[in-house]
Order: sequence, then structure tokens, then C-alpha cells
Amino acid sequence: MELVLVTGISGYVGQHVAVELLKAGYRVRGTVRDKAKAASVMKNLQGVADTKNLEFVTVDLLNDEGWDDAVNGCSFVLHIASPFVLAVPKDENELIKPAVEGTKRVLGAAKRAGVKRVVLTSSVVAMTSGRASGKYGTDSWSDLTADIGPYAKSKTLAEQAAWKLVEDSDMELVTINPGFMLGPAIGKSGDGQSIAMIAGLISGKLPMVPQVAMGMVDVRDIAKLHVAAMKDKKSAGKRYIASTAEPVAMSKLAATLRAAGYSKVPSIKAPNFMIKMMSLFDREAKGMVPELGRMISYDISDTVDSLNWEPTPIDKSVLEMAASISK
Repeated sequence: MELVLVTGISGYVGQHVAVELLKAGYRVRGTVRDKAKAASVMKNLQGVADTKNLEFVTVDLLNDEGWDDAVNGCSFVLHIASPFVLAVPKDENELIKPAVEGTKRVLGAAKRAGVKRVVLTSSVVAMTSGRASGKYGTDSWSDLTADIGPYAKSKTLAEQAAWKLVEDSDMELVTINPGFMLGPAIGKSGDGQSIAMIAGLISGKLPMVPQVAMGMVDVRDIAKLHVAAMKDKKSAGKRYIASTAEPVAMSKLAATLRAAGYSKVPSIKAPNFMIKMMSLFDREAKGMVPELGRMISYDISDTVDSLNWEPTPIDKSVLEMAASISK
């Protein structure tokens, strides 16, 4: 049984990826920052998968210690750990430093250990941030000279660092570039930004719906695509877009939730000028500003064809996410 290292296994995506790997017959070693996280993940996953081949290692993306041991004996590394917050931090390095340095640290250790392939969780924001409305494919990179915000900058710089590290190397790299993720959390892993946003809608904490539209994807699809990209020999050196081909408006998600009986979900759209005014003192509003008025489409044909992907309908994703939050 081949051993796979999953970084950030305690997160929203990491737990779903671990389940897919365990069900596919792999041994899984997950990284956590403290042992309490390991106990929580084990408890969550025991309800949905056989965890006899699951183990943990305690390491930190900002510290070299332990990474060589973490990758020792692994055939593959799925590097998922990276912070995602909508709110703009006071210091952009709060996001950029762990994303970029962590990626270099993980891939460096993987190269030294002779790992065959790394699958990196990137994002569509590494492809289209700072770009005008239009249709984009896997050859696109975000414009780092534009004011794209620290999260998009962190994902772009981290992915670029990863591709640089595997140049002239026998180690293969594949990236999965997801859109805005929806779908149910496993257990109590409900601390992701997308979960927080949907929770805000169904609880009525968000009084209005921002007029933004984004490419979206089900978290369970992301997990399956990571495993498929890890196994598929022809995927080496590829970037895969994991998103709806066309942007989905937040107002559409809100309408779907209201129709399903979530009566506190607002129906009023927030005027763009209000979001811009709020951005002067609200860091989450500031994070939305770059998306106002943009309509980005994606060419997902290679993901669909090469990885045999059948995207989960977004209405199903958001309703099952809301149900998991409401438990």
C-alpha cells in the first residue's frame, strides 16, 4: 500500500481528500500543527472511512523541523495546507509567508525524499485575479502588478514557487485550481471561509447579498480530482481548473437557499457603492471589492476529459452545505 502525505488534513478540503484516499486503498499520513487536531480529525473520519491506515505527524509550514520525517517513505504528497480568508489582513504577509514558504518547505522535503509526484491545491485566483472579464484557461496567470489582494497574491506566488522548484527535477507536479468551494463539511471541520459565508446567509447575519459572481465547485469533487490527478500518469506538469465553466452569482445561491426554506437568507442585493464604502473599515468587504462587476468564465474541458470529471450541481452543493451547518 502506497503512503500519501496530506498537508492540512484537519481542514475542510483535507478531510475530504483523506477520505477519498483511504477509500481508494492508500495509507495516509496527515500533517497537523498540534496533536489535538489529530484527535479531532480521527474522530471525524472514523464515521465515514476505515481509519486503520491513517496516521499523523505534527509540523508547521513556517518551521523546517519535522518535514523530512513527514515525507519519509511517501510515494505522493498532496499539499493542501494554505490559509484562505476573505478578510484582508493588516499585514499581507500573514497570508503570503505561510503560503509561499510553506510550499517551498514541503516541496523541498519531497524532492529530497524522492517523492514521485506532488499535487498542489492552488486556486483560480492564481489565474485570473487582476484580469478583465472574459474566458480563461490553464495558461493564464494573475496580474501581480494589479491590486489583487493578499489572498490572490499568496496563491499566485505559492504556485509559481512550486513550478520553479520542480524545474530540472524528476519529481512531478500537478496543480488543482478550484473556484469557490461549497459542499458539506466532515464532522466539525466547519471553519472554512466558504462555510462561514453560507452560515452567515442562513443565519441572517448577512443582511444583504453582495453582487459578486464566481466560479464554484463542490469540495467532494475537489477531493476526487486530487486523487485522480495523483494517479493519472498523463497529468504530470498540468494545471487543472476545478470550477463551474460560468460564474455563479451569490444571489443565485441565496435564492436556492430561500426556496429550500431558509427564511433568514436575505433577498436584497447590496449596492456596489455600499461594499466599497464598507471596505474602508471592514476587511471582509475589502476582500470582495476586486470581484465586483467581474464576470470570469473558465475553460474546464481538460479537467472534464482527462480526469473524467462530472461536476456536482452547485444547487446540490450549497443545500447540502447548509444542511451540514444547521445540524
